[in-house]
Amino acid sequence: MRRRDFIKVITGSAVAWPLSSRAQQRNRGPKIGVILNRAKTDPVGKSRVSVVEDQLSRLGWADANNVEIEARWAAGKTDLMLAFASQFVSQPVDVIIAHTTPLVAVLKQLTSTIPIVFVAVADPIGPGFVKSFDYPGGNITGFTNIEETMGGKWVELLREIAHSVKRASMLFNPETANAGGGGGIYLKSIETAARDTGTELIVSAVHDPADIDEVFAAMAQGSSGGVLVMPNAFTFLHRERIVAQAERYRVPTIYPQAEFVMAGGLLSYGVDYSDLWRRAASYADRILKGANPGDLPVQQPIKYELKINKKTAIALGLSIPSTLLVAADDVIE
Repeated sequence: MRRRDFIKVITGSAVAWPLSSRAQQRNRGPKIGVILNRAKTDPVGKSRVSVVEDQLSRLGWADANNVEIEARWAAGKTDLMLAFASQFVSQPVDVIIAHTTPLVAVLKQLTSTIPIVFVAVADPIGPGFVKSFDYPGGNITGFTNIEETMGGKWVELLREIAHSVKRASMLFNPETANAGGGGGIYLKSIETAARDTGTELIVSAVHDPADIDEVFAAMAQGSSGGVLVMPNAFTFLHRERIVAQAERYRVPTIYPQAEFVMAGGLLSYGVDYSDLWRRAASYADRILKGANPGDLPVQQPIKYELKINKKTAIALGLSIPSTLLVAADDVIE
């Protein structure tokens, strides 16, 4: 499968025409555009593209003559989001797989006809991407990355791996939070689990990197503090700082994504993003074969992954329960 890496900024919108006409116009098979809100050097991002390619291959799109996949890497930068979205709309491609809310928002402004399959959008209804989960109704559908009961699981995991914890700080940035990215959608299940486990819950809104340091310094007072890191753009961007502060202050911390554990964090439990990308590729396949994206329901996560950093646990003086070791999808020694 070929790759082309160049930037071509085009303003305005493009009008798409039926798949068969577009393919014939280009005298080749259909083209799928993939835009990720990660850097091109990010190995996790590269693995997501590989998941898409592998799944499409399994579904019969293995031949470079019958499909072309082009990946672009926006890395959270507004100018690159616009450039790559404009490029795919102007070509036009036949289906776009788009990663995160900001990218889908840009694409929505540029086209109402090219099918868009989103991955990792917390709230597709709020910004008007879809009319409803069951019947999206337009050219956009895809896969959310939220499941509200995960919040309670984070509390339970914190108490299970660090029995001494009696206080838990819920760390998030309200400026970059949406329905699923702040504390909002998880708060009820977190509060319930905190009450059931006798854990004092502290909601810690952080607005800049320095606030992260203050949260961990506060939770390090005494020996009963722990931190729950909420999934949102700010916490992901500053994951290395968060992990470093957890290490510095020796505060047991639970994370929502595997990248935190890969950076040295203690334990993560969250959505299996590879599964979301695999399912997004399956939706692209269905659209290329004639399905209307407006008829394909928005779907929520169905697979989750637990990752544990054993080295970090030992450094914190924690003994990992055998039940967690058996349940873990990955244990970093």
